[in-house]
Amino acid sequence: MIDPVSEPVSLDATAAIGHLVDNIEKVIRGKRKQIEMVVTCLLAGGHILMEDNPGTGKTVLARSLAQCISGSREGEHVVFKRIQFTPDLLPMDLIGTHIFDDRNKEFVFKKGPLFCNVLLADEINRASPKVQSALLEAMAEQQITVGDTTLLLERLFFTIATQNPIEMEGTYPLPAAQLDRFYMKIQFGYVDEVTELDIYRDYLNIAKNLVDLQQVLSMQDILSLQAQAGEVFVHEEILKSVSNIVRQTREHQDISLGASTRSGIAFLKCLRAYALVKGRTYIIEDDVKDIARAVLEHRLVYRNKDGKLKALDGIISKETERLAKLKLYN
Repeated sequence: MIDPVSEPVSLDATAAIGHLVDNIEKVIRGKRKQIEMVVTCLLAGGHILMEDNPGTGKTVLARSLAQCISGSREGEHVVFKRIQFTPDLLPMDLIGTHIFDDRNKEFVFKKGPLFCNVLLADEINRASPKVQSALLEAMAEQQITVGDTTLLLERLFFTIATQNPIEMEGTYPLPAAQLDRFYMKIQFGYVDEVTELDIYRDYLNIAKNLVDLQQVLSMQDILSLQAQAGEVFVHEEILKSVSNIVRQTREHQDISLGASTRSGIAFLKCLRAYALVKGRTYIIEDDVKDIARAVLEHRLVYRNKDGKLKALDGIISKETERLAKLKLYN
């Protein structure tokens, strides 16, 4: 068996991912970890939900990522669409609708913005549950059903959704089934004082950088990186830890609804992609610690507020400590 530690990531993958993250950082300052999480979810083949207060940079990050991969290169064109979710939005505004072709005297289907490669669903929790659920089939099955016809989406379909905190007026909680379709949910947060001062000094150039961002990866590049992520080595003990964490969420006294088997599969996919983002072809115990909360927390239902603060952290700590004692690659 090949020793995964001695097998480096190909230079192309390392350089491509580094170039993408560095390019986004021209616009998003002081948020490298969050950028890496979004890229991880993209390479894992999932969808990501970003939650925080308005004005923290969620939408700009999504636009920046899309711009870096949505240009045209060698005949490819990655289509980026943005939907601003509002209370009066209708499902047909996402899916599309039939219109009458007067010339041919027949109804033809005009595709909606869901038929794209990269979708920014902005402030997703401002629309009604009926509209939110219109995304579910697209995210879950990569297809859309219109009447008796099922239309397949593109091979590359990545949803970046943003939402304001549930407590804010005029928002609707996302259905549990839809939350479960997001591989990861991250908190964006405010930047530190030094970075914020830097943004104030240089905000004109930052705005210019957003306009001038160039494509650095093609659609084929992304698909190739997704394939490479799927080949990242998973040690048997890492596999056991994923299983242990998922199962313990179902047994913990402070958690009323634990993670599903599908959650565990998403966890493994994200671990593989995160290792690739970090320049490795194998997963280490720190990877488990770094992304477990982002992958699992939004899928759990807690019995009380105190449990929410401690339960998952305790489960993750227990498993990462077990892995550290095993010294997997020594």
